[in-house]
Amino acid sequence: MSRFFHPRWVVVVLCAAAGLVSAQSPSERVDAFLASLRHSHSIGQVAVSPDGKRLAWTEDGKLRLASISDFSKNQTIALDTAQRCQAGDPFWSPDSAALAFVGACGEAQADIFLDRFDGKAPRPVSHLHGELEAPAFAPDGKSIAFLYVPNATRHAGALAAMKPFAGVIGEEGIEVQRIATVPVSDVATEPKLVTPIALHVYEFDWSPDSKSFAYTAANPPGENNWWVAKLYTQSLAGEPKAILAPAEVAGPLHGLQIALPRWSPDGQSIAFIGGLMSDQGSTGGDLWLESATGGDPVNLTPARTSTPVWLEWAGTKQIYATEQAAGVARLIRLDLPAERPTGAVPVTAVSSFTGSIGNGRDSMGLTAPADHAFFVFRGSNYEHAPELYSFEAKATGAAPKVLTHLNQGLVPSWGKSVSLNWTNDGFHVQGWLLEPKNYDPAKKYPLIVLVHGGPSAASQASWGGGAGLSATAFSALGYFVLQPNDRGSFGQGEAFTEANRKDFGHGDLRDLLAGVDAVLAQYPAIDGNRVGLTGWSYGGFMTMFSVTQTARFRAAVAGAGIANWQSYYGQNSIGQWMLPFFGASVYDDPAVYAKSSAITYIKQAKTPTLVVVGDRDGECPAPQSFEFWHALREQGVPTQLVVYPNEGHGFVDAGHRRDVLVRSLDWFERQMPAAR
Repeated sequence: MSRFFHPRWVVVVLCAAAGLVSAQSPSERVDAFLASLRHSHSIGQVAVSPDGKRLAWTEDGKLRLASISDFSKNQTIALDTAQRCQAGDPFWSPDSAALAFVGACGEAQADIFLDRFDGKAPRPVSHLHGELEAPAFAPDGKSIAFLYVPNATRHAGALAAMKPFAGVIGEEGIEVQRIATVPVSDVATEPKLVTPIALHVYEFDWSPDSKSFAYTAANPPGENNWWVAKLYTQSLAGEPKAILAPAEVAGPLHGLQIALPRWSPDGQSIAFIGGLMSDQGSTGGDLWLESATGGDPVNLTPARTSTPVWLEWAGTKQIYATEQAAGVARLIRLDLPAERPTGAVPVTAVSSFTGSIGNGRDSMGLTAPADHAFFVFRGSNYEHAPELYSFEAKATGAAPKVLTHLNQGLVPSWGKSVSLNWTNDGFHVQGWLLEPKNYDPAKKYPLIVLVHGGPSAASQASWGGGAGLSATAFSALGYFVLQPNDRGSFGQGEAFTEANRKDFGHGDLRDLLAGVDAVLAQYPAIDGNRVGLTGWSYGGFMTMFSVTQTARFRAAVAGAGIANWQSYYGQNSIGQWMLPFFGASVYDDPAVYAKSSAITYIKQAKTPTLVVVGDRDGECPAPQSFEFWHALREQGVPTQLVVYPNEGHGFVDAGHRRDVLVRSLDWFERQMPAAR
């Protein structure tokens, strides 16, 4: 279950806002906070040219281009502005002579455009009738491949609002995402579908000879079956061959998830991330190597106490990867032996960045020239607004270099951040604490604990936020905010991520409460009688479950949560995700599902709880929120349920996101008022 907002790589930048806490009503205070978002620069996808000379990126919705050595002379690559055209998702031809991007004008279909830098306007190379994603040039530069849903009526992912249930469920109206290609020419071409209708493709990579693909795929419907995806290879004119099925292999990868397949430059191997993952796009685990012809995969990073997230080959014997490491984003290099490795390989720490990094396409992804001399990324944290940075591959241990100054001088609207560490049950746990804006140690403040989604994810230091259940918003509005990365999270190694299997809500709640104790001991200004709890998705489940286990929290806001794992099993649209975590279906082991269900312990709940959800949420369906709200109401516990129309798991309507924040702030202030 993903967090409130899917990481589509558009970062909102905040500037200083005064008087947020002093505004009279929650609505006025939220509007003052949101007003601080308007005069700033956002950074989206970024791509460096293979020759290392130029960089393309999206900025405030526009496509920009600059020399890597002089960003002051950047230019805008645009379509016809009179037609309200947009351009984004840049990617380079292998010879660096052309820049491709996704563009659309007005309400027209998005297509792939090509700018050859010949003085002519960019022209389309595709003529599409559906949704495209992740376009990439073939290594020989002659064609472009992309993920494609012909005649799409909704986004292919589970975060989007589900279609209203009608007709033959699970059989009619299913949209399948496939690999498609178009030739690189000056004539817009209809796409050629490569993969079969029987496979929903999630990610792909070209083979180095431009003749085949490696990809992860599963039988439709796609939103339900990512957790059982297999690794395939397929030639352009051939049939798919499954070379790895995690459900069928022995060892630590058995029954887990695979992501980010990347073909080695010699065509002999495919590297990927494998581990216990709860969401497509929220990648983490170990780095694995598989022969391009199949066989037993090899774990290159066993027992690592951090979480590899992204990878890229740099020659046949080197792999660069990014990883989460207890609140820090790191770039590492793996050096492979001359012979095929049989286990762990040497790992060198290249550089690190305390905060969030990304290339706008992959989680914690980077972009590099062909020689991999450096890596470019968009980075931010709680103190520094987004800018473009680079890691120098050869300067081991060097700090990242700042490339742009787009948001220089901006001051955050929230308070100071602190990375906290504590131990519990033998685990090392890291979390982020935000102080209130204009923090005065002589005053008393409430604390909100904000639990991230997932559970296989992590709270990371990142500039931005906005409406919804936002840590920076709560901090700006006068609260201490604790974001614990308790067991089940990324950042401490695969054993830590797997530590809440068959134990949802129990061990991770103990970690969370130990974190609250650590914060209260360190900050006497926090009023221990005014501690609130909130979260979205898995964080919503943790909110519902926690208020049945402890009276520690004075008030709670449960966003898109899960109250009853037994009934949830038959209601959601992503049922395959539960098996790796619970070990069996609800029909084979109902007790393990009841053990972690808030409804099992509902008689113990006393905490006033606001419940919010979208009416077309397929990941955490609205009936779960109804069930929890109904149970609290019947027992006389103060509660309120708000259902938002036409919203999926990730809210898209700005007014709805604002409303969630306003209602949450109002709920916390009414249920845990300051002492008079």
